[in-house]
Amino acid sequence: MIAKYLLASASGMGFLCLISGFSPVQALPSLEIADKNVAVNQDDTSYQKNDSYQSNLSNNIFSKLLIANDSQKNFSLVHQQQINQDLRVDSAVKLGQPITAQSVNLSPPSDKLAQVTSVSQLSDVQPTDWAFQALQSLVERYGCIAGYPNQTYRGNRAMTRYEFAAGLNACLDRINELIATATGDLVKKEDLAALQKLQEQFAAELSTLRGRVDAVEVRTAELEANQFSTTTKLNGEVIIAGVGASGGAPNDSDPNIILVNRVRLNLTTSFTGKDSLITGLQAYNFLGGADGQGSLQQSLGLAAPLLSSSSARTSFEPQFPGLNVNTLSSVGANSVQLYKLLYIFPVANKLTLFAGSAAETSDAFPAITPFYGEGQESISRFAGLNPVVRISGGTSGTGLASAAGFIYSISPNLDLRALYGSVNANLPQKSPSEALPGVSTTPLGGGLFSGSSVVAAQLTFKPSPDLDIGLNYANSYHEINILGTGLISADIGALAGVEAGTPVKLNSVGGTVTWRLSPKIALSGYGAALFVDAASNSVNASTTFTSWMAGVHFRDLFKSGNTAGIIFGQPLFRSDTGGSAQLTPTGENRATPYHLEGYYRFQVSDNISITPGAFVLFNAEGNSNNDTTTVGVLRTTFTF
Repeated sequence: MIAKYLLASASGMGFLCLISGFSPVQALPSLEIADKNVAVNQDDTSYQKNDSYQSNLSNNIFSKLLIANDSQKNFSLVHQQQINQDLRVDSAVKLGQPITAQSVNLSPPSDKLAQVTSVSQLSDVQPTDWAFQALQSLVERYGCIAGYPNQTYRGNRAMTRYEFAAGLNACLDRINELIATATGDLVKKEDLAALQKLQEQFAAELSTLRGRVDAVEVRTAELEANQFSTTTKLNGEVIIAGVGASGGAPNDSDPNIILVNRVRLNLTTSFTGKDSLITGLQAYNFLGGADGQGSLQQSLGLAAPLLSSSSARTSFEPQFPGLNVNTLSSVGANSVQLYKLLYIFPVANKLTLFAGSAAETSDAFPAITPFYGEGQESISRFAGLNPVVRISGGTSGTGLASAAGFIYSISPNLDLRALYGSVNANLPQKSPSEALPGVSTTPLGGGLFSGSSVVAAQLTFKPSPDLDIGLNYANSYHEINILGTGLISADIGALAGVEAGTPVKLNSVGGTVTWRLSPKIALSGYGAALFVDAASNSVNASTTFTSWMAGVHFRDLFKSGNTAGIIFGQPLFRSDTGGSAQLTPTGENRATPYHLEGYYRFQVSDNISITPGAFVLFNAEGNSNNDTTTVGVLRTTFTF
C-alpha cells in the first residue's frame, strides 16, 4: 500500500507551505490537471476521503492550478514520477523502513514512525531555511507532519503526487478535527428543538411584533420625508392663567380676576451638532404700556407711574408688558414678536461663545434655585432668580439686549460666564424728542457701545453633588434713573428725589445657594446688594438696595412629578442713601417689605401641568401705608 506507508516529504511540505502562505511555488493557471491525475487509487483502503466537502475542495484546487516546485519545474511529469518512485524505493531499502504519510485517521506503529511535536526535533531543519516558518506551523500547530525515524526531515528530496495527496489529506483531516472540537458543543440538537418549539408557541406574537416593526419603519420613513427640517427642532410652551389680587394701595378697590396667556415657540438649529441657533417667537395679552394702564399692578395702586414696575408681578409676565421700551411704542395684545435670537458655539474643549441681537442674561447664566421656571415653578417674579441677574433688563422676557459673551469651564465643578449687553444696539443715536422732561423717547440711548449697557459675570461651582453655589457681579450704566429689574415700583426712580432723566451707574453683587438635603427636598436662597450712583457731574446722589430670599423646595410631593415650594424673603429695599437721594420718598411710610409664597404643581401628564399658588406682600413696596396684598394664581402650562 503506497499511501499507507507514504511519508510527507520535503516537496510535499512545499505545497503545505503554499497553504500557510510562505511557499515559493509557482501557479500556472494556463494548465489544468484532470481529476484523474490527482485521484488516489480507490482500491487502496488506506486513504479515504473524509467527506464530500474535503473531496470537492481538493478537486477544486487541483483542477485549476498546477503546483510545481521551483527546483523541479523543468522536468516532465513522467520523468518526475519515475524519479520519485526510484527515490522512494531507494530510501526504503537504505532505511529498512516503509515511508508513511502521517494521517489523523491512520496512526502508524510507534516503532516505525518518528512523530514530532516540535520542528526543533528535526535535526536537518534550520531556522534559516526558507520554509522554516511554514514547516513549524504544520508541525507544532496542526501536528500533521512527521519525520523519518532518525529525526530528519529531508526537505530537499523530491515528492510524488501520491505523497502530495496523502500529506494534504492529513492536514485537512486535522483542520476538520480542530473545527469540530471548537464548535461541537455550541449548538446541540436539543437546543435547536427547544428553539423551534418556542418559535411555534410564539408564532402569533412574533407575527404581531414583525407587523409593528414594519409599521414603525413605514412611520419613520414618513416622518423623515415630511420633517420640518433636518437641522432644526421646534418646541413650545403655552401658559394660560387666571390671576386675582386684593389689597394694594389704601382706598383702592380690588381688581377683577383676569385671564392671561403667553405663547412661545422656539426653533433650535444646529449646523455642526455642537452649536445652537435659538430663534424664539412669542405672543401675550398682558397689558401695561408706558404708564401701566390696564395692568393688575396699576389697578392695585402698586405700580410705578412709568413702565409699571411692581413687586406684585407674576413670574411669566414680561417686564414691560404692552410696550417696546426701546422706543416707548405700544405693543398690541397677542402681537407676535421676536423675543430671542441667540447663537451658541464652542471654540475649544472648555470655551463656548455666544452672541445674539435678542438675548437675556438668564440665557447664559444657569439658575441656581429650583424655584426658577416661569411656566413650571414659582408664580412670582421675586422667587426665581437673584436680582443681580435681572439688573438692566437682564430678564425682560422680550429679548431686550444685544449681547455677546463666553462660558469657560475651569473644571467639571467650576465655570465662569460673562457677557456684555447693549439694550439699544440697533439705534444709531438717541432721539432728541422727549417723553418726559429729560427723558428721551428712546430712553435707553442708542448704539452698541453708547447708551445703556451692562457687563455681567457669574461664577458657578459645585463643592459637592448636593451643593450648588453661584456668585454674581454686574456693572451697569443707564441713561435714565432706573434699576431695570422690574421687581419693585422703586425700580423707576432708583435715586429717590432725583430727576428721572438722570443717568446712573450700578455695581451689583449677589450670591445664590441650593443645598439638597435629600433627592426630594432642597433648601435654597439668595442675597443681593445693588449700589446705585448718579452718573451726572451735576448730581451727587447714591442709594443701596438689598434683598434676600430663603425657601424649601419639594420634588415628587404626594405623587411622582409633582413639585412644591414655600418661599419667604425681602424684596429689594432701600437700606442706605447718600447725597441728595432720599431714603424714604415723599408721602411714604418706610417699612421693611416681606414676601411669602407657596405653590404646588400637579403634573397632569408629560406635557400638561397645573399650578395653584399665592403670594402675600407685607408692607408692599416698602410702604406700610399699603394694605397687605395677596395675589392668587391658577396657572396651566402646556409644553410640546
